[in-house]
Amino acid sequence: MDDRLRELLNRGREHYLAREYDRAERCLAELAREQLAYADVYDMLGVIYHQQGRLIDAETVFKEALRINPAYTEAALNLAVTLNDLGKYREAKEIYEGAMAASKNSPRHLDPFAKGKIANMHADVGAAYHAVGLFEDAVREYERALALCPKFVDIRTKLGATFREMGNIVAAVREFERVKTENPKFAGGRLHLGLSYYAQGRREEAAQEWQQVLAMAPDNKSAQMYLAMVRQSPQSSGTLPTRAQAPNRERDIAEGQVTTVDLEPRAMAEELGAVEMRPPPGTPIAIPTDTQITRTYVSLDAAENSAANLAEEPEQDPGDTRQATDSTPDGSKSG
Repeated sequence: MDDRLRELLNRGREHYLAREYDRAERCLAELAREQLAYADVYDMLGVIYHQQGRLIDAETVFKEALRINPAYTEAALNLAVTLNDLGKYREAKEIYEGAMAASKNSPRHLDPFAKGKIANMHADVGAAYHAVGLFEDAVREYERALALCPKFVDIRTKLGATFREMGNIVAAVREFERVKTENPKFAGGRLHLGLSYYAQGRREEAAQEWQQVLAMAPDNKSAQMYLAMVRQSPQSSGTLPTRAQAPNRERDIAEGQVTTVDLEPRAMAEELGAVEMRPPPGTPIAIPTDTQITRTYVSLDAAENSAANLAEEPEQDPGDTRQATDSTPDGSKSG
């Protein structure tokens, strides 16, 4: 989902919750024209159409909501009410009885958007554990999030970075390679993968990853910096820069905006013999006031270049999106 559609979705939900149905309809109708596969979009539209007396249109969009998510009980009940208002009593009864049976007897299936919301809650808990150095607990929460939404590459990138901080470079490489498979244009993942290769002494493969980032975004300062590091350091060296402070690392580590990575896992610190490297001159680094950072991190800051992170949204299950932190109304019963 691109930024324009995401903004429309957020505004549509906000207007709907505020009962500003005219404004909500404009946003939601445009999303429907874009064929956005979010069941609640069509359920909300159906409620609005029903209140406007547009019963045929309401029937159509309620059925579309159920096509996307057959277990969406609220949409089924709204459809049953609408069919009853249209005089389709037999069909209304069948829909109603089916919805009740599904609700009582079938396992509950989470709506994709609900899955995403829960996944992000796990990721937030993982970030909190990570911030205080409880890396094993952070890994557990990230893995729970990915069990729900395995294509959330931002969360998988956080998992890989946590493994690297624990000294488990093999596991870190595994996660970053999967990020690359899911979304090859996700710059943050490619930068991290290169750094993990470098930690393993795989200099050529590391350089290839950073060169690919530059092919997508020639002004990416992070890729430029790390390629220069490879070219300037002795061929036999497997050293990495020490960690330099960077803001909002739990969020930006995945978004590729300001990627922060731990380049000196505890188990490898002596072997790596790190050499300090700071962010490019002029890079703003604001440390959050509520966080005390005692380590140093390298800032892979792409914030000055809007093209630096060409991360396209990974192809996901319908509704399976990182913006799941937004609230999702179940939709009100119509009529």
